[in-house]
Amino acid sequence: MNQVLNLAGVTVVRDGNTILGPISLAVSEKERWVVIGPNGAGKTTLFQLASTHIHPTSGVISVLGEEIGRCDVFELRPRIGLVTNNLVAAIPEDEKVIDLVMSSAYAIVGRWRENYDLWDESRAMSLLTTLGVRSLQNREYRTLSEGEKKRVLIARALMPNPEMLLLDEPAAGLDLAGREDLLKRLESLAQDPSSPATLIVTHHLEEIPIGTTHVLLLSAGSVVSSGEIADVLNADNLSKAYGIEIEMHHEGGRYFARAR
Repeated sequence: MNQVLNLAGVTVVRDGNTILGPISLAVSEKERWVVIGPNGAGKTTLFQLASTHIHPTSGVISVLGEEIGRCDVFELRPRIGLVTNNLVAAIPEDEKVIDLVMSSAYAIVGRWRENYDLWDESRAMSLLTTLGVRSLQNREYRTLSEGEKKRVLIARALMPNPEMLLLDEPAAGLDLAGREDLLKRLESLAQDPSSPATLIVTHHLEEIPIGTTHVLLLSAGSVVSSGEIADVLNADNLSKAYGIEIEMHHEGGRYFARAR
């Protein structure tokens, strides 16, 4: 399988402090990764690297076969589906859901004078249907619930048929019902062989969708363990990462943990 993301000896240094690394990671097509760890572990920094929004201080990172620092990231970014709350601030107040999704095909936020054809509208409607928000197509994005907003953002990220999908804490801020509905959608996405490779950043084991194949466990900017989920996600590794004794159980494809 081809690799969609490769980090080789990557470090990120800010104000003389190493906040991530050295880290090596390889994500291949069809793999479903989750990055988990405590606050300050380096999850957000890794997400920014993978989305090409920051460069490493040292080491080499390749995204979709292109080495960062030796390619035009503005040509690369439309090939990456991105779900992050940082996008929300750029969305115009009167932006309709259908326009927010379709404008992703042009890698912009805010519909202006672009020409969309029947294929664009058909794909956007299909994605909204898959995510369970088709009926909201003519609503203004700002009027949606938090759960609805997250599902619309995932539809937008999938609109240009990306080769890699990155999700930064997609279940953050959701109530129990909203979280479980979103996890079912992500589970369906993970089980679809036509879906792109995914990398999800989260704080909580309960937010890992069924179908996740690999885990990267970070703590204080370093890798505690990385690999297939069955090998990596256990009480010993979690206890090392969080610095407390943790007990974990696995039920129905989902993971749950608490302090021992």
